[in-house]
Amino acid sequence: MEDRVRIQIDEQGVADVCLVRGDKMNALDVAMFDALVAAVERLRHEPRVRVVVLHGEGRAFCAGLDMGRFEKINSGADGGIRNLAPRTHGIANSAQQVAWGWRQLPVPVIAAVQGVAFGGGLQLALGADIRLIAPDARMSVMEIKWGLVPDMAGVVLMRGLVRDDVVRELTYTGRMVQGEEAVRLGLATRVCADPLADALALARDLAQRSPSALKAAKRLFNQAAAGVDDATLMQAESDEQMALMGAAHQVESVRANLEKRAPNFRD
Repeated sequence: MEDRVRIQIDEQGVADVCLVRGDKMNALDVAMFDALVAAVERLRHEPRVRVVVLHGEGRAFCAGLDMGRFEKINSGADGGIRNLAPRTHGIANSAQQVAWGWRQLPVPVIAAVQGVAFGGGLQLALGADIRLIAPDARMSVMEIKWGLVPDMAGVVLMRGLVRDDVVRELTYTGRMVQGEEAVRLGLATRVCADPLADALALARDLAQRSPSALKAAKRLFNQAAAGVDDATLMQAESDEQMALMGAAHQVESVRANLEKRAPNFRD
């Protein structure tokens, strides 16, 4: 995994997850697919992790599928992914888990996007809760260029972010959008001169918030994005709030604010 994805966890519980195939613009080959799925699984079982920052080394976030290896991946040779029907990770197959897994992690995930996020790289970024993008960074639903459709949970993820007619136009044409337009359309959260620095700063801020409240909020927003009915979602709000009220993290949040000090949340 280390030759494709590097994970570093600091003392605040911020996990820095970096795609380390910079010479190939962090393109997705079979090893990268496997490493990203393994990264999600590792972080899922790391109780000290409170926030994740996802980014790519070098000049790109992720250029999408490594087309130099496309024939092998397409045919199933060399361990390539060909049969996409089996659900290997809950509702997802192994390729979908590369993006969907980040949405399913219990903690907030922030993507720092520079250079390009094309095709599968865009879908990977969409799996994050928040996407900070450089002004000149480009995004594209590029699968149409290769005669394909988004198949890494991209359709599900874009459904809750981008207006229906807009996402159809982006998918049918594969056109590229840059920082400000990506924000306007819903593909990105905000433009930053230095997305990684801002993502790490935001992650450290979130690491000072109640871990229980952040996890509860993510569960609620995941249900909302899944389109559950209003009654179910309002009941879920009440259930989450009752579980938080008076519990250790909520009590510490109140005390820290009243005492004007940094909170000390125990795992």
